[in-house]
Parts: sequence; C-alpha cells; structure tokens
Amino acid sequence: MSTSKAAAAPASTEPSVLKEKNAVGVLKTPLGAPAAGSIPQEKPHLTADQKTKYDWLLKRAKSWTEVPSTKGKGGPLTDSERLWLTRECLLRYLRATKWHEKESEKRLLETLTWRREYGVEEMTAEHIGPENATGKQFVVGYDKQGRPCHYLSPGRQNTDVSPRQTEHLVFMLERVIELMPAEQETLSLLINFQQSKSRGNTAPGIGQGREVLHILQTHYPERLGRAMIVNVPWVVWGFFKLITPFIDPLTREKLKFNEDMTQFVPKEQLWTEFKGGELQFEYDHDVYWPALQKLCGEKRAEWVRRWEAGGKQIGEKEGYLKGHDQQGVAPPSTEEANQGSA
Repeated sequence: MSTSKAAAAPASTEPSVLKEKNAVGVLKTPLGAPAAGSIPQEKPHLTADQKTKYDWLLKRAKSWTEVPSTKGKGGPLTDSERLWLTRECLLRYLRATKWHEKESEKRLLETLTWRREYGVEEMTAEHIGPENATGKQFVVGYDKQGRPCHYLSPGRQNTDVSPRQTEHLVFMLERVIELMPAEQETLSLLINFQQSKSRGNTAPGIGQGREVLHILQTHYPERLGRAMIVNVPWVVWGFFKLITPFIDPLTREKLKFNEDMTQFVPKEQLWTEFKGGELQFEYDHDVYWPALQKLCGEKRAEWVRRWEAGGKQIGEKEGYLKGHDQQGVAPPSTEEANQGSA
C-alpha cells in the first residue's frame, strides 16, 4: 500500500458509483457496502493481561527501524509498512499465537520480510489481470456479519500452474481486505467446485495447495471468517483429505460444505450460482476489473490521508482509518480539542 501523498478522497466513505447494471439489471461491479441488517460481531474487550501484552508488542513494533531480508530486500521500515502495523494487526498476531508476545513479534517480522520479498505491494492489476480474465475470482456482496464475499470458481481456471496463480490469490486477498467495512477484519470465502466444459478436474495440486495454506495461515492470520464450499466432486474430497493435516483446527471449524448458504449471506447479496442466492452478477472483465481497482484505490487513498492526519502512528486504529472513529490513537491537538468543545 503506497503512502505517498494522495488527493483527499470524498468525505463519504462509500464511492459515488457502486453498481453498473446492464439493461436487464445484472450487476457487473463490486458492491460497496453490506446490507442494512449485516452487523459485525462485537469484539470482547481486552483483559488486563491481554492489554499488557499488546502494550509490550506495540512498544517493540515502534522500536523497529529495519526489515530484515536474506534476499537483498532488507532496509528501513517504510511508511506503508508502518501503516500496515495497525492496532488490529498486532492483535491478530497475538491471538494467532495464543497471546505469546515474543512469538507474535517473531511472526510479525517474518510477515514484513515476506511481504517485501514476495513483492505484495509491487503487484499490479496489469500483471495479475490475465489470471482473472474469466472471473475465476471476484469480490461481490457481504455476509450477515458484514464480511466481504470472496468467490472462487476453479471451473473457470484459464491458466497453467505458475507462481502468478498464487500471486493472483494474494493480490485478491489484499483487495478483499481493503473492502472490509469498519469493525470487520475477516472475509467470507465462497468456493464453487462446479466443473465446466473446459475444466473437468477442479482440484488444485497438493504442492500449490500447501503453499497457499502456508501463506494464508502464516501471513494472513485471523482473516478467514468462514469458508463456504459447494459442488465438491470426489476428487476434491480426496484433495481435502490429503490437505486436512496441514489446516489448523480453528480454520477447519470455519469450513462449511454444501450447506444452505443463505444462513450466512443475505439472499440479495448471495450470487445466484449458490442455491437461494438472488444477486444477479455477471463477470465482465473489462467492466469489473477496473471498477475493483478504482474502488480499492479510493479506499486506500482515504486510509493514507487519515493515517497521515493522525500523525503516522504505528498501532493506529483501523476504525479511525476507515472513518468509523473520529479520533485516532494520538491525542487531539489543542486546536482540535478547542473545536470539539466549541
């Protein structure tokens, strides 16, 4: 995420154009907001012990000046990396390590190194675009807890196995995170293994599956809210049996197979490819792909603007960055305090 000076985004956190429908009312762009009744689950307050551990980790993170690397990517911590180190980010790593402070610090530094070496912030829509030409991944709609719905359709696979396939998933995960509303840190993954005329075997390879699992569990901890999977053929069941030992128990509990997805996603925001869904969506790469980049770019620019206005704090609140909280972690200036009391 670049933190270079950007033009101020509109005051509203929602973009002016969220939907582009053709003559028959088919959605072709992302939805910009959850349904009115979709409410994130309230997070419990930190205990005194958890607060102490968070304060320790925050102090450590503020002391970091360099990102280590054995691949020539080391160097000073950048503004975009400081922005990535939000309060909620630190808490996600603490929860993922069962509140082990030193282990959470180790994992955070490892992820900073991985993001540098993997080139997460250097991935472009132009480079990734060919992978998504058939719409095998897209983000549209939100579940009943306000999680963005990230759809995967392996039957639409259009490329051979390559590093760019995995980069594609990482690129889309970054976009999903940018579309998460305030107070929501997780996503809903909806996978339809329905076969197509051009793609009979929709199961990924074991090697690629293990690589993706490693990235998700190591560098995107506490990001999966629920995974809903339908039309699972026997060969994919075999894949899941082989890959299950590499999936941590908490993640396994979040997997839902062939269930009524309207339990989890409002039917008006559930794609019609899933039983009970009423969202008429058609993937048109020339329309959807630029619309997704524009929407995410606007949200990124607003985060950067607010982060800079808040003093470029490590440990900034994501609620403040997304416009939900009026005040960030830094105390207001005297002028702001006077304006607030006027």
